[in-house]
Amino acid sequence: MKDYDPTKHQFETNAIHAGQPPDPATGAIAFPIYQTSTYVQEGIGGHKGFEYSRTANPTRCALEECLASLEGAKYGLCFASGMAATSNVMTLLKAGDHVVCSDDLYGGTPRVFNRVYADYGIEFTYVDTSFTDRIEAAIKPNTKMVFIETPTNPMLKITEIRAVATLTKRKNLILVVDNTFASPFLQRPLDLGADIVVHSTTKYINGHADSVGGAVLTSNEKYHERMKYCQNAAGGIMGPFDAFLTMRGVKTLALRMERQCDNAMNLAVYLETHPKVEKVIYPGLESFPQHKIAERQMRLFGGMISFVIKGGLDSAKKMLANTPVFGLAESLGGVESLIQHPALMTHASVPKEVRDANGISDGLIRVSAGIEAYEDLKRALDTGFSHV
Repeated sequence: MKDYDPTKHQFETNAIHAGQPPDPATGAIAFPIYQTSTYVQEGIGGHKGFEYSRTANPTRCALEECLASLEGAKYGLCFASGMAATSNVMTLLKAGDHVVCSDDLYGGTPRVFNRVYADYGIEFTYVDTSFTDRIEAAIKPNTKMVFIETPTNPMLKITEIRAVATLTKRKNLILVVDNTFASPFLQRPLDLGADIVVHSTTKYINGHADSVGGAVLTSNEKYHERMKYCQNAAGGIMGPFDAFLTMRGVKTLALRMERQCDNAMNLAVYLETHPKVEKVIYPGLESFPQHKIAERQMRLFGGMISFVIKGGLDSAKKMLANTPVFGLAESLGGVESLIQHPALMTHASVPKEVRDANGISDGLIRVSAGIEAYEDLKRALDTGFSHV
């Protein structure tokens, strides 16, 4: 493991080894949890690269290096949550700046944009970024950033990253991609021209529903230096134990994603023919509007499915109350399958008129496929439907 070079290895190998050499003191194969707030110095200014754990911690640094290798980035920063990571990206802006955003973002993102950063003079415009011309039409003289999520949450819209990157480079704008739903195993936005990638590591990267965290990855040194400075100054850092859990989880990301994508594809096909389902939304289906774009820029089609149940809210409530195996819970990306109602759960903070405009109806149900046996998941959904 001496002089390990991530550029010479494949994704699955980097997930296990990048940034994680055996402990030099003991030879421990699992990178240690450095559960310390400060570090004793040999003399004033004579430290070993670490002074205070808000500024840097060996466990967090190991995870940051590992995630950077998986996204093909030069730099990585880890935070206490995905929203802390998104907030860190906003430090690249100042009062009077304008951001063009996807109109179908995780509900917490427009909440922090509209109710926190708007108060500091940053302006946000939301458009369907699966149409590049709508992004261009929304650009103003004060626009500084385009912030997209692809696939989106919960409607799974696909934005063609390469096309948007061509536009943002021509306009000298920062392109940020929330890659949480895809994970770096399925999609690498930096390779497609994006400037910054954001993750909620809580989801697929950790994959075990036992840690909350976020990450920002980039190869732009200027952006990295500013965000790293603000990471330390504002202090919304990931703790060493969460970094350890996330590093443990990411080792199996490739294996988990392959199984989750397989389960999701099978469930989507099953749902598409179900008599109690009005519509199925999954990028892997040929009926999906941006199927060909997803095919071009993603390795597989993801573990998330949304569908509209016939009968609206009443049917949705009955099904969700009677579906075994699937946990009725917010979040996603873990080994356990989850099911939830976006309008009343993850996107409840989004105004109803905005939800309606984006297709987040009262009959919309979102599924995060886990790694259980497909036959058990199908049987569980059958049970839920039987109560409708």
